[in-house]
Amino acid sequence: MVSVDLLDRGSLRAAFAGCHGVIHTASPMHDDPEEIIEPVITGTLNVVEVAADAGVRRVVLSSTIGTMYMDPRRDPDSPLDDSCWSDLDYCKNTKNWYCYAKTIAERKAWEVARGRGVDMAVVIPVVVLGELLQPGMNTSTKHILKYLTGEAKTYVNESHAYVHVVDAAEAHVRVLEAPGAGGRRYVCAERTLHRSELCRILAGLFPEYPIPTRDEINPPKKGYKFTNQPLKDLGIKFTPVHEYLYEAVKSLEDKGFIKKTSNTKELHRQSSPPQNSPASMLMSKL
Repeated sequence: MVSVDLLDRGSLRAAFAGCHGVIHTASPMHDDPEEIIEPVITGTLNVVEVAADAGVRRVVLSSTIGTMYMDPRRDPDSPLDDSCWSDLDYCKNTKNWYCYAKTIAERKAWEVARGRGVDMAVVIPVVVLGELLQPGMNTSTKHILKYLTGEAKTYVNESHAYVHVVDAAEAHVRVLEAPGAGGRRYVCAERTLHRSELCRILAGLFPEYPIPTRDEINPPKKGYKFTNQPLKDLGIKFTPVHEYLYEAVKSLEDKGFIKKTSNTKELHRQSSPPQNSPASMLMSKL
């Protein structure tokens, strides 16, 4: 794995030299459109263009489920598949700049890949949980931290899909290596949970934490459906949600983000270590 500035084609050329395959991993998430739109779009296109110049045999992009389901006209009973795209106007109107940028980036990447003859595939993860590799927090882990610290007294009426971080990593490698895996998008998700189900599982695994049991709104909002069969066909065996939620919480404890005190449910939250620069992203040199 190498870390490069995606806006610097020279560093990409050096990283790709001699590579048969490249995996462009996930982008950082920001609320400020100026910090995310250009780096995500330009960086992604640079990866595909330089890979084409270098004669890379296959490029695998990490996208996001946010490129698929952000469409108010979508039939909620129809499973998401590789034909689904988020509506850009809806992303803009809701100020979801991450999904906006990633949708444009992926669409343009497909155009470039087809035009340059690059064999490309896209892995589309959901909320990724499990043991933390990096020293700092990430967006997915913050998703559950607020329920453990007592910061969230209720859970919102929402549903999300989840996947184990190891399964997400394995999916990228299998998509890279499988001879016929190029030319399509792969939803990388184990299951969809309403927040009530998520909190119930967390409370069952860690009853010592003040995990909320009250909903903000009823009735429960349905989550999106999806199919992960294409990844199963490549050999992925998805880890059950109980296992990766347990790993995620134990990792938060081990790294000091939450600390159990004796004979009480009170928690002490420590500050996050600094994260990497937004311009730096991990690339696999394979």
